[in-house]
Amino acid sequence: MRDRMRSRYRLRMACLAVITACASGIASGITSGIAGAQTLTVGLQIETTSIDPHFSTGNPSVSAARHLFDTLVHPDEQQHWHPGLALSWSAVSATEWEFRLRPGVRFHDGSAFTAEDVAFSLARAPDVPNAPSGFGVFTKQITGITVVDPMTIRLRTDRAFPLMAEHLSAVGIVSRAANQGMQTQDYNTGKAAIGTGPFRFVSWTPGDRLRLARNDIYWGRAPAWQEVVLRPISDDGARVAALLSGTVDVIDLVPTTAVRMLREKSSVTLAQTVTSRVIFVGVNVNPAPNPFVTDTAGAPLANNPFVDRRVRLAISKAINRRALTEQVMEGLAMPAGQLLPDGYPGTSPRLQPEPYDQAAARILLAEAGYPRGFNLTLLVPRDRNASDVKIAEALAQMLARIGVHTTLEALPWSIAQPRYRRGEFALSLRGWGTETGEGSMALRSLLGTRDAARGWGMTNGGFYANPAMDALLDQALSTLDATQREALVAQATELGMRDVGLIPLHYQVAIWGMRKGLTYKARSDSYTFAFEIRPTPAP
Repeated sequence: MRDRMRSRYRLRMACLAVITACASGIASGITSGIAGAQTLTVGLQIETTSIDPHFSTGNPSVSAARHLFDTLVHPDEQQHWHPGLALSWSAVSATEWEFRLRPGVRFHDGSAFTAEDVAFSLARAPDVPNAPSGFGVFTKQITGITVVDPMTIRLRTDRAFPLMAEHLSAVGIVSRAANQGMQTQDYNTGKAAIGTGPFRFVSWTPGDRLRLARNDIYWGRAPAWQEVVLRPISDDGARVAALLSGTVDVIDLVPTTAVRMLREKSSVTLAQTVTSRVIFVGVNVNPAPNPFVTDTAGAPLANNPFVDRRVRLAISKAINRRALTEQVMEGLAMPAGQLLPDGYPGTSPRLQPEPYDQAAARILLAEAGYPRGFNLTLLVPRDRNASDVKIAEALAQMLARIGVHTTLEALPWSIAQPRYRRGEFALSLRGWGTETGEGSMALRSLLGTRDAARGWGMTNGGFYANPAMDALLDQALSTLDATQREALVAQATELGMRDVGLIPLHYQVAIWGMRKGLTYKARSDSYTFAFEIRPTPAP
């Protein structure tokens, strides 16, 4: 409680200092008068790791890439699907999809968009060298590509794959002519950053800003801004202060500690929604001894205790999710019992948040052979999700009450992510947003048995494997009837959750802050798209 009060105090003091500076005219010269503004500046908690649209499936990277690189299918703010670079799509047989493309589209360099560019992009996406989280999970089902004509492409699969359109909504399309032989670094410098998106690349200075210019030959609705500047501001207080000072026009991931204060500001507008992003504790079930788990005296354990389901369940029962959502997240989160909120395709109504029960947790630990508990180091990204470190601190206090004494290893996401994927830590705080808006994607990525050839388990840093769950999910992915498919995914989800393959905590509420005079439809996928930010229409 004391730490939370200190956090609020520091945030209020930072904001007060900026407000005072503005009143004194220090902030003069900042763009004002939204209706006539030509530049939009957005403050982001995390910046992209690359300009290459096929380098990372992480939210910050995909969000930035969408400004430059269009996709065949567009999700709206509630993840419903609409035509993008593809005007229509249909299954011409059980194992072949046909996409009819939008005519008249041009790349930033003026060259025409054709089916050859789609074929090139789909072949490139899963095989980018050194990609931290590859796009194979979206494309590995494709076994053959046929360019029928410049505006028609057919995609073959070994088996029926009814979710083709949802999966391809994630894959940015690049120019074949401009990108053959290009590497990720060529995108980062702008040499290869040629797409069909609403903005063109101007420059990127990592750690400082990404500059974009309006694409005046864009096929869709023209952006309201001639120039967009995306600035990383990882510190919550600094990001809020930048909004209040007018240094930026919009910020993402408004910290929960600032929401009440911002709501009282007549100069600020907020947009928020419950998202498809789940915050969870990733569990490493590799049986080898883990250096980040020791006995209570600090000596190495002979085996990783998290191989035992009883230990995993004990950790889950020790977590008071309601306290996390109501106190740590200040009511701006929903307790989670599975990978997506109720109502998304493939969720199970039978899965509810694990009840908080410290006594039962201690009994489970004793049954598993750890009556005195053990020591643990929890990997935490300090700049990835809302209130990461505060959540981890609360988890450490809860786990200590059952004898699991927890210290935190709080690292920047760019450092934490590869360590998680290598399975270095026994437990880690994680987040996952489901791009496709349905349950199979999260299950296949986070808990599916790791198989690079199939694109399964690509973010399964805990090495979890459940053959029964895999079999149900595999069956679901080739089931054409939507009702049957969703029921199979729900059954597979039940197996993974009841086996405690990971520990769901809560669903994130995403909040954007904007200067008055701007409007943004809060997105359930958490993306921040400058081309969807517009001046508020005059009454």
